[in-house]
Amino acid sequence: MKYVVFYQSAPAVVPIARLHFPAHRARYEDFHARGALLMIGTFANPQEEGSMAIFTTREAAEEFVSDDPFVVHGVVSNWEIREWNEALAVSPRAG
Repeated sequence: MKYVVFYQSAPAVVPIARLHFPAHRARYEDFHARGALLMIGTFANPQEEGSMAIFTTREAAEEFVSDDPFVVHGVVSNWEIREWNEALAVSPRAG
């Protein structure tokens, strides 16, 4: 089981996201270094489609969102955490 965070972008997201991106990046790099965050990124059109992140536990996802600068400073207008039943994981090939 993985936990996916979906972020919906606030109106005119790009200028406000630029302001808070360094702190947001520091946060996601910390979670990734701890092994709690597997992937993160925007969809092709972040203004309309938002972004997502995949966490190893619900607790990590909740902790991330609770103090993410993008949430705290209104870059994100809405968010949700959904359980994801991962069916196929990529693993390194032997060789």
